[in-house]
Amino acid sequence: NNMALFGKKKTAKKADAVAVAQAPAGSNVNVAGLSHVLQNPRITEKATMHQNISVYTFDIAKVATKRDVLKAVQALYKVTPRMVHVVNIPSKIKRNMRTGKSGVKGGGKKAYVYLKSGETITIS
Repeated sequence: NNMALFGKKKTAKKADAVAVAQAPAGSNVNVAGLSHVLQNPRITEKATMHQNISVYTFDIAKVATKRDVLKAVQALYKVTPRMVHVVNIPSKIKRNMRTGKSGVKGGGKKAYVYLKSGETITIS
C-alpha cells in the first residue's frame, strides 16, 4: 500500500488523457500544451490578401516560438507549413481624444504561416 501522509496529490491526468484523445492518430503531439500558442487569426486587409497565396497570419503568445507555431498548426488544422515567420508587434502610445490622457496599446507577437500552394486553412 502506497499511502501518503496527507492523501494523494491530485494530478492533471484527465486533461492529459483528453489531449491525447484529441490528437490525430500516429502523432504524439500534446494538443492541450499547444492550445495557448495560437490566440486568434489576424484578420486585416493585408492578411486577407496574403491568403490568396497560401500565407495565413495568427496572433500568437508572447513566449511562443516558430517550432511551437508549426506544431500547433499541424495539430489544429492538419496541414504542414513549409515555413513560419514570427514578428514582434511593438507597443504603441495612444492618446485618448476626449480626455487627452495617454495610454499604452499593448504589442504582442504574430506569425506568418506559409503553406504549400493549393493548401488552405478554413479560418472561422
